[in-house]
Amino acid sequence: MKVLAVIPARYASTRFPGKPLAMIGNKPMIQWVWEGVKGIGAIGEAVVATDDERILKAVESFGGKAMMTSDSHRSGTDRCGEVLMRMADSKADVVINVQGDEPRVEHTQIESLIEAFADSQVQIATLKKRIATQDELFSPNVVKVTTDLKGNAITFSRNPIPFLRGREQKEWLDAQPYFKHIGIYAFRREVLEQVVRLEQTPIELSESLEQMRWIENGYKIAVRETGVENIGVDTPEDLARLNAAVR
Repeated sequence: MKVLAVIPARYASTRFPGKPLAMIGNKPMIQWVWEGVKGIGAIGEAVVATDDERILKAVESFGGKAMMTSDSHRSGTDRCGEVLMRMADSKADVVINVQGDEPRVEHTQIESLIEAFADSQVQIATLKKRIATQDELFSPNVVKVTTDLKGNAITFSRNPIPFLRGREQKEWLDAQPYFKHIGIYAFRREVLEQVVRLEQTPIELSESLEQMRWIENGYKIAVRETGVENIGVDTPEDLARLNAAVR
């Protein structure tokens, strides 16, 4: 199985403009992500997909591969789709969308997603992690996921799901396992080519969650569990904490 990793990296960000070029130790963030991805043996090729020349030049300066993509894409998935379309000669069977703001790429998570495609029925794969705190459970910024008995996603929501009837909210975590979504996606090649052509859907727009578009259109999303907490960078404060940790 041939695997292509695409790392979407936008320069514009409301909370942290220029984030991919922010320095962590002596390297820009995007270099940490690139090197982490390239260090995973199952990945054959990796490409940074960006809409900004500064990021393109930074990637090329450390020997990475980057591609300029449209600045009108609604999501990283759309950016991945453009890369695949333009790499028409790529032999990739599976495309993984690796977040460009997670400089400590966790190998076991990526490997788990790739292994899911040993099942020929898997179309899309992603990850979940058990929720451990009330803050996570009730935060609208933490996306929750429920799965069926075969491990496929039933739905994603910013609300706690399922609703636990007859229990005080403070008891929910003890009475029922809840899971948050870890936003790394892997697609079978032909499925990625299809989903980027879909129009936005009602639940997607309500929740502002693109994965609901795929479910609403009948695609199956296989969900694998991870015990690893991702280290993402959303704000300058996150960056400061990470820099303190690498010193």
